[in-house]
Amino acid sequence: MTCEYVKISREGHCTIITINRPEAHNALNAACHSELEVVFDNFAADDEQWVAIITGAGQKAFCAGHDLKQQAAGGGLATPPKGFGGITKRFDLAKPVIAAVNGVAMGGGFEIALACDIVVAADNAVFALPEPRVGLAALAGGIQRLPHEIGLKRAMGMMLTGRRVSAQEALSLGLVNEVVCGDVLDAARRWADEILACSPMSVRATKEAVLRGLSRSISEGSSEEWEYPAMRAMLVSADAVEGPQAFTEKRKPNWKGR
Repeated sequence: MTCEYVKISREGHCTIITINRPEAHNALNAACHSELEVVFDNFAADDEQWVAIITGAGQKAFCAGHDLKQQAAGGGLATPPKGFGGITKRFDLAKPVIAAVNGVAMGGGFEIALACDIVVAADNAVFALPEPRVGLAALAGGIQRLPHEIGLKRAMGMMLTGRRVSAQEALSLGLVNEVVCGDVLDAARRWADEILACSPMSVRATKEAVLRGLSRSISEGSSEEWEYPAMRAMLVSADAVEGPQAFTEKRKPNWKGR
């Protein structure tokens, strides 16, 4: 597909998605939202794409959130059915997504990162949900996800003040997996490579079970997970045979993703 505000590249089984509005700190306007939703739809449907990385163009911003200039001009706050950036309400995506946060991640931009499975941040990255400072609220899942990730009091400390959190503080809070001084996209690729060394069927089954288990007790989750779609698919897959066979033969597995 041809996009105006999003760049897409594929490196083997990895899709790299770049929000490409650096002149606006990669804030999302209506067209960018629509493009990202289609990009994630295509990633979800492509059997040969097993992991995605999302990042922002330039050195200053990952995503500054919603385009407030568009709203001020009467454009409103409409987002796609799958949520901010086409991802924050994509609860059925079992494939892993990595956020390579290369700068400011504010408002909806932070909520995109919160919706990802792994977050790698440049040392100059900054995170915040500043919506109350402009008369709004974090309506793209931040209000729900942040307390789950860092606890109620620390989440309230961020959300009720809109204060900014550095990459190092985000790491200490558990919002970030790694902070890097060099190329954050290279670091995200390294994480993707580690994921791709595993069976994509197992990765999807694990992600699905973990996310569903967040709303269940341990006893409920452990008894129900055998019936989850990705788990059932994994258990009858060629990969479930290939993994043990490769281990026995002392070689790298040749994952098929089916």
